[in-house]
Amino acid sequence: MSAAILALDPGTTQTGVVVYRSGRVVSADVMDNGDVVDLLPRIEADELAVEMVASYGMAVGKEVFRTVWWTGRFAEAWARRTGCLPMEVFRKDVKLHLCNSPRAKDANIRQALIDMLGPQGTKKAPGPTYGVKSHAWAALAVAVTADARLRQEAA
Repeated sequence: MSAAILALDPGTTQTGVVVYRSGRVVSADVMDNGDVVDLLPRIEADELAVEMVASYGMAVGKEVFRTVWWTGRFAEAWARRTGCLPMEVFRKDVKLHLCNSPRAKDANIRQALIDMLGPQGTKKAPGPTYGVKSHAWAALAVAVTADARLRQEAA
């Protein structure tokens, strides 16, 4: 059985949260950051994968530093529970894994995920990505990339 991956796309106040197992979205949501910190000690997941901030030489503002601060809080909460730090997943790696291009945009990544996992569907006929919205798409991309990395390491 494959690992259950909790994947996060941190933001300044809210975070995309996805639980992914065996090629399926188990749950997807966008949550307030404080609620994510509270969730980490009790969520049933084997791995935590977090989209990391990377510097490309450009000046950054307060929002980036606030996101980094929350990323540290998430890592600390996970480490207290498991004794391990989360898996770091960079946006560049997500783009290369899903789209084979470092120039891919969010729309390209979303479409690659739909092509790979299936459409959202409707409330009456939910598809494999039903319920994924907003920042949860980025968290799902982190989960799929982390899953591929874990499978590659296990091979």
